[in-house]
Amino acid sequence: MNRRIIFLDIDGTLTEPGTNQPPESAVWAVQQARNEGHLVFLCTGRNYGMLRPLLQYGFDGVVASSGGYITYREQIIHDCPMTEQQRSQVLKLLKEHGIYRTVECKESSYTDEAFKEYLQSHITEKGNSELLRWQEQIETSLHILPMKEYRGQPVYKVVVMSPSVQQLEVPRAMLASEFRFCIQDGNQAGFINGEVVNRKFDKGKAVEQVCHVLNVPLQNSVAIGDSMNDREMLETAGLSICMSNGSECLKKLVDDICPSVLEHGIRTAFFKHHLINR
Repeated sequence: MNRRIIFLDIDGTLTEPGTNQPPESAVWAVQQARNEGHLVFLCTGRNYGMLRPLLQYGFDGVVASSGGYITYREQIIHDCPMTEQQRSQVLKLLKEHGIYRTVECKESSYTDEAFKEYLQSHITEKGNSELLRWQEQIETSLHILPMKEYRGQPVYKVVVMSPSVQQLEVPRAMLASEFRFCIQDGNQAGFINGEVVNRKFDKGKAVEQVCHVLNVPLQNSVAIGDSMNDREMLETAGLSICMSNGSECLKKLVDDICPSVLEHGIRTAFFKHHLINR
């Protein structure tokens, strides 16, 4: 049996978005795959601190912050936060153009309180009450702190929530040489949701790095994801799988589609592609 390295996105793939509880079928499938000699990595946009509740289920390594921080067991493979100059420029430009920011450091994340204040003041508008509940749930479950508590720690990426595409145009153009703006499909109550990620890394480059360090051929890698921020990971891996609850654009790019998070998709994919035996 050829050893495979399996890369699993979290939100929308291993768990429902913003939660830390994978289905029992997925936990079992991961354990079985590791028992059969495969390596299983979390590969996510979340920072390392947000992963801690999931590490109890047993993984060989993590790709955190969209590839900005990578570990294999006790070994750090890659560590690439923004420079101080980059951080200052990114945060200043976003704020000047009315874009709400969540900065992700290694252990903690900090979000603009003004976003919730805006939603609360426009609570009667369609969708804003739902978005406010969603925002508060995410902050609680992932332990995201208010921006006033941020003390200048190194930042790996910035999650953005913009009232319009137009407000993103100038920051996107001015930062284009060093940063990618990864905009998600759809929106929340009219807001544009996305991430500002350093061009020095992405999930695809992370897959390559892990395979190189562990001396596993790239064709023996497997990636499972659901959203467009998984695109590079899926395009790089030897076998790419999208969840049925995932992006319609992404489904056109992958080798296979498996059932959704709540329909035992991870276990089904592992069985189908012989990563575990019945």
